[in-house]
Amino acid sequence: MSVDADTVRKIARLARIGITDAQVAPLAQELSTILGWIEQLGEVDTAGVAPMTAVIPLTLAWRADVVADGDIQAKVLANAPDASSGFFAVPKVIE
Repeated sequence: MSVDADTVRKIARLARIGITDAQVAPLAQELSTILGWIEQLGEVDTAGVAPMTAVIPLTLAWRADVVADGDIQAKVLANAPDASSGFFAVPKVIE
């Protein structure tokens, strides 16, 4: 696939990159070369290759899914300016 000068100007405008007229022709050649490499990758037979998300196999560390209350109520309420019956005490705002 070849990239022409108009396409280079459009890409530069969309990317908000300022280019001069002297830079258009070399950029068109470079982009055409890059697209040629991408087309070469499409020719590779990947029928027997499983898709992957990383080069090395990764496994996540799992913790036991156990329901617990944390048992830190006293520590949490120690930071409260006012506590009552195991809860934060706040001023009444609704009559």
